[in-house]
Amino acid sequence: MASVSKDITIERSADEVWEVIGDFATGPSRMAPGHVVDTRVEADTRVVTFVDGTVARERFVALDHENRRIVYAVVGDSLRPAHDNASMQVRADGEDRCRLVWIHDVLPDDLAPVLDAAMTHGGAVIKRTFEARHGRQAGPRPRDGEQLPT
Repeated sequence: MASVSKDITIERSADEVWEVIGDFATGPSRMAPGHVVDTRVEADTRVVTFVDGTVARERFVALDHENRRIVYAVVGDSLRPAHDNASMQVRADGEDRCRLVWIHDVLPDDLAPVLDAAMTHGGAVIKRTFEARHGRQAGPRPRDGEQLPT
């Protein structure tokens, strides 16, 4: 199994970044506007549409507010991975700086270069978005252990 990891330093507080990253329902559209053109929730899955036309179906796996970590699994997109699991975790790095650690595990291994390129580009968009504006109000989020935001 291939694993792609990105460690992105963002000049915003960890709480501000987590407010968006931890919002399963609308987080992708809020963290990467323009790169993500639509996000909608269907049952336990969010459907994320990217500017290039790629559509990813991401199943909610877990949310840990205390550790600022969200986990999801891509269950259907144009890449059609045999296995896909991703996590995003926000870690404080001072009062007004944090690190977003984004890890994506995927099978088959030959999808890793495609994911690496997408995550490099997406990570730059996320960093630019947070650093260019102050956070907006987040929508409802699930409590720890809940399966999906309401």
